[in-house]
Amino acid sequence: MATCYRHPDRETGVSCSNCGRPICPDCMTPTPVGMRCPECSQQKTQVRNLRSMAVDPIATYILLGINVAIFLGASSSQNAVNEMVLWGPGVADGDYWRLLTSGFLHTSIFHLLMNGLALFWLGRMIEPALGHARFVAIYLVSLLAGSVGVMLLSWDASTLGASGAVYGLLGAAIVMARNRNIPLMDSGLLPILALNLGITFLIPNISIGGHLGGLVGGLLTTFVIEELSRRRRNSLPLAVGFSVAAGAVAIAASVALASNPVL
Repeated sequence: MATCYRHPDRETGVSCSNCGRPICPDCMTPTPVGMRCPECSQQKTQVRNLRSMAVDPIATYILLGINVAIFLGASSSQNAVNEMVLWGPGVADGDYWRLLTSGFLHTSIFHLLMNGLALFWLGRMIEPALGHARFVAIYLVSLLAGSVGVMLLSWDASTLGASGAVYGLLGAAIVMARNRNIPLMDSGLLPILALNLGITFLIPNISIGGHLGGLVGGLLTTFVIEELSRRRRNSLPLAVGFSVAAGAVAIAASVALASNPVL
């Protein structure tokens, strides 16, 4: 257990959200971005939080562009859409690409707009803190985890949309905010999650498996990536390697469920 940097005889599990030094209850100063030490609480400079890292969310913009481009291209070819949607019997017959391509398709402009706005908001929030490679890794693992959820709960229904990946990014934001001592209720992340889960279960024709699978995938992948970053200085190769392995496990699980449906 770490000890407070100002009171070495006091053990603590809390660190300053700005400098990272361990602090005891007597040294904790609540701020909108978490607990800070006495020195950092008096600083007027910008603190290090989910939005303050000097990395432009380029991957977010690229993913948005891909979703828009595929929507525009697919709108002129229904046959192409039929070959790309997530459909259990097709996956069982060897159309494994459906597990990925379905996450870049949308049924309407409204569907694309809702997922695009969520991706834009979450990407601009967390990509600067994660870096491009980790962000894309979490996005893709969440997308594939959403496919697992679909194969588990509705394997014979045609499913498409980026919602699984977006739910994964919401899970990533929750993990990252918690790790940085940012209040989840004050940040709005938990209310947004509760609202979206309510929509998922109450409105018909929404993929419950895709949303829940993506959320779980984002939560678990981000937790591991954040732990690797905390324990190792250069954790990017391990983070990418873990994400590749997690994606491979998700693909294998989806194929197994498609070939031997549970529900």
